[in-house]
Amino acid sequence: MDLVFFGIQGSGKGTQAKTLAAELKYYIFEAGGELRKIKASGTDLGELVKKYIDNGELVPFEIIMEVVNEAVAAVPDDQKILFDGIPRDEDQMNAFDKILSDAGRQIRCVHILLDKDEAVERIKGRAEIEGRADDADQEKVLRRMDLFSEKTMPVIAEYESAGKVIEIDGKGSVEEIYARIKDGIADLN
Repeated sequence: MDLVFFGIQGSGKGTQAKTLAAELKYYIFEAGGELRKIKASGTDLGELVKKYIDNGELVPFEIIMEVVNEAVAAVPDDQKILFDGIPRDEDQMNAFDKILSDAGRQIRCVHILLDKDEAVERIKGRAEIEGRADDADQEKVLRRMDLFSEKTMPVIAEYESAGKVIEIDGKGSVEEIYARIKDGIADLN
């Protein structure tokens, strides 16, 4: 069973995904990381992705879905995948679900719940401690959170109605949250 991680910025989703993938031997598909790998590949697709990224533009939907399709096709059937950063909206969800269905893969979703105020406080701390440039601009952080609410929450709701979402309380230490995630997914394997 493959996993999809969802969570508002600051929820610790990326940290938890990497830890879980390492411990439970998931292949991790992190959308931004995959695009950076392809950008550096020197292939035709890599050159196209490089053009968008270098110009500060969003990589188009069709290219992102091609990247997902290629990544899923390259992973052996018996290797579990953890998806982080996709799908972000309903168009991506529809294409993503088709890719996985065609590959004979099934998913469950982990949604790390954290309220916006607490997420903002975490991000402020993270920007100060780690010097993360993408976290330093409060306006951009809030815009990303608004996009998550507007675009990604309907995706989560759709998966919830299909019985595919495990909700995890995102408050507490990294270790406490990780223990909740492991307990939440224990019945899936």
